[in-house]
Amino acid sequence: MNQVSNDQIRQNVRSRYKEIALQPVEDSSCCVPTSTSSGCCNSPVDYTDVSAKLGYSSEELTTVPDGANLGLGCGNPQAIAELQPGEVVLDLGSGGGFDCFLASRQVGEAGRVIGVDMTPEMVSRARANATKGGFMNTDFRLGEIEHLPVADQTVDVIISNCVINLSPSKQQVFDEAFRVLRSGGRLAISDIVTTAELPAEIKNDLDVMYSGCISGASSVDEVKAMLTQSGFTDVVVEPKDESKTFIKDWVPGANVENYIVSAVIKGMKP
Repeated sequence: MNQVSNDQIRQNVRSRYKEIALQPVEDSSCCVPTSTSSGCCNSPVDYTDVSAKLGYSSEELTTVPDGANLGLGCGNPQAIAELQPGEVVLDLGSGGGFDCFLASRQVGEAGRVIGVDMTPEMVSRARANATKGGFMNTDFRLGEIEHLPVADQTVDVIISNCVINLSPSKQQVFDEAFRVLRSGGRLAISDIVTTAELPAEIKNDLDVMYSGCISGASSVDEVKAMLTQSGFTDVVVEPKDESKTFIKDWVPGANVENYIVSAVIKGMKP
């Protein structure tokens, strides 16, 4: 993609997530909140139910401020990150702060959690949620994940939940992740990968399919190659076929589950 199309993609994604950030949770009626990819219907979304299907426990879902869980994602990075007290965690695409607040509890007062999001309205929402919930060890920053507002070698763990697929410059995202990690640091994310070639009507749909975490996905081999090129070792990309049970509802009738699944993606910085 050329730079013009890259900027177009970023603006489109930013606009879509601005809409989500400004929408009161109790008034939401988006049919596919996990991908935010389609129009709206009349029935409200139960974000707790959506996130439970993604792998979050009842305890996790009840220990974050109201308005932090927006029903977004394709997995639970907390379940794979093995966070330890005192660690510095970076969340790529932190949204309303949901995963950051869960990480905050795990790393404790001696730890720190940084959330980066390119949507000003999401950053504002996350900061308000942090104040409301009393999360003193969280720091939400406005920025693109291709240009992280984070110093070199200052992070122990990077998490992310269904966000990197939205970037038109994924190699740069992984390069930046490698830069900010300390030696011995790790990447532990949930994201979407392709299992088959995307049809043209899906691949070329910027408004619905790209912003909906579908047409921007890379294959397992492509993700492995990008991580290796960035310098990561012990790379693991593990597709989760069971994720098709919720992915099929992202764009009803489009059969997107035939082409994408959620995956656990890991890597280490030597």
